[in-house]
Amino acid sequence: MKSISLDAIDLKLLDALQNDASQTNQRLAAEVGISPPTCLRRVQRLRQEGLIERQVALLSPDRLATVLGHGLQAVVEISLDRQDAAALDAFEARVIADDAVQQCWRVSPGPDFVLVVVARDMPGYGALTQRLFTADANVRNVKAFFSLKRAKFGARVPLG
Repeated sequence: MKSISLDAIDLKLLDALQNDASQTNQRLAAEVGISPPTCLRRVQRLRQEGLIERQVALLSPDRLATVLGHGLQAVVEISLDRQDAAALDAFEARVIADDAVQQCWRVSPGPDFVLVVVARDMPGYGALTQRLFTADANVRNVKAFFSLKRAKFGARVPLG
């Protein structure tokens, strides 16, 4: 893997983009104290280097629940019977392809995976468990923790 060099301006840009990636290039440049063309080149380089994976909008699940009825979130621990590389990769590929899975973490020690999942309601969660866990003969144990309140959610990487 190629070495990436970051200076103080790069770190300021990354931090500012983590806070608000929707701001204009001119505003971002002014915030970090560089010219707009320099800002644009630096941000493009940070994208090309893979430091900026993508830009997304973070939606409010609580506000959407009142409109769409998407009200159930859970953290789910999964233990598999077989933990060889092929079995782990196959399970991971299957769950990350499902839109109900927001996050998938391969962890150790303890369970093999921790997932963050969303469903409209308990029947929706039941359908999710059937297609992702019950139908998989390699899934040994499923332990779900249902969210009562989201106190904090973020994707910010500390750069300081």
